[in-house]
Amino acid sequence: MATLHLHSVLPNPTSLKSTKPTTSTRRRLLANSVRCAEATQVTGETQRVTVRNGNDSLDICRVLNGMWQTSGGWGRIDRDDAVEAMLRYADAGLSTFDMADHYGPAEDLYGIFINRVRQERPPEFLEKVRGLTKWVPPPVKMTSSYVRDSINVSRKRMDVASLDMLQFHWWDYANTGYLDALKHLTDLKEEGKIKTVALTNFDTERLQIILENEIPVVSNQVQHSIVDMRPQQKMAELCQLTGVKLITYGTVMGGLLSEKFLDTNLNIPFAGPPLNTPSLQKYKRMVDAWGGWSLFQALLQTLKGIASKHGATIPNVAVKYILDQQAVAGSMIGVRLGLSEHIQDSNAVFSLTLDEDDISSIQEVTKKGKNLLKVIGDCGDEYRRA
Repeated sequence: MATLHLHSVLPNPTSLKSTKPTTSTRRRLLANSVRCAEATQVTGETQRVTVRNGNDSLDICRVLNGMWQTSGGWGRIDRDDAVEAMLRYADAGLSTFDMADHYGPAEDLYGIFINRVRQERPPEFLEKVRGLTKWVPPPVKMTSSYVRDSINVSRKRMDVASLDMLQFHWWDYANTGYLDALKHLTDLKEEGKIKTVALTNFDTERLQIILENEIPVVSNQVQHSIVDMRPQQKMAELCQLTGVKLITYGTVMGGLLSEKFLDTNLNIPFAGPPLNTPSLQKYKRMVDAWGGWSLFQALLQTLKGIASKHGATIPNVAVKYILDQQAVAGSMIGVRLGLSEHIQDSNAVFSLTLDEDDISSIQEVTKKGKNLLKVIGDCGDEYRRA
């Protein structure tokens, strides 16, 4: 298997086999997951949603603060400034933070932050704060002790007795050890070390296998944007059937889906804003795979028109469009803690409503792009195919 970075994009053509559930599988999944499907709900306040599978549940903010940006490549993060920024986001209602074991100091920052919350905010405020992390292990034998020790590292760094959500990533599907790992994670959930078990970057076929093995996952975190609609082509059908929700990242494409890149020509050296972060470089490759910069400019022009109509911004429209897709519980917006902030803009998503004309205008442009399911493969395949 090729060694890939977790945030790389390798858009190679692939041939895909159908993974739509068979009739017998549908009945089995419905029987196992009906409680999940019935109980996953958006709360009365549009900012939060509850994801649930059986007796496991977690309410989160529908706009999540993504902390990949703490891992380096976006500027030096000052610890104290970062924690102060986290408090400002939480004070504004944006109180769900997404991180990973390999995002530099992200889990440690959360540990400092949550202690500040415990000391300086009322108990009811603490109840709204969520820390979602990911575990991305090497492809070694998944023993109970190995899984337990790994999860204990995150619990210690985040300074919590129980992880709100553990999102599991696996590199090589040929190694079915991912099922062993998930069963051990489920055991840790039963012990109270984890509140909810979830996935990240799993494809539809493996999600179906995991559910058939009665692993109570509540969500799958996948790349999903106006440009990358792959999750709606296969994954969403299974999610609708079983109640598993999608948490999306790459929704504003590292900032490409913004006014900053409107009316720019990146084909001319130094003519546009520099692609000077790992996320901008990653999602520029996605634009190239989808249809190129000229088509992307047409999309930005369309989004700008919609944004102006509603008194909003291009990122607002981009996020709201994905939040309105089936099975989507929440969308990630990256935060450069202590370096820049977009609190007001993120909260503006909740008051935006896209009408039928807006949706039709967007789809009129996006239908001209390539089908990334055929170019790249299903959700997460960009990390597994060389």
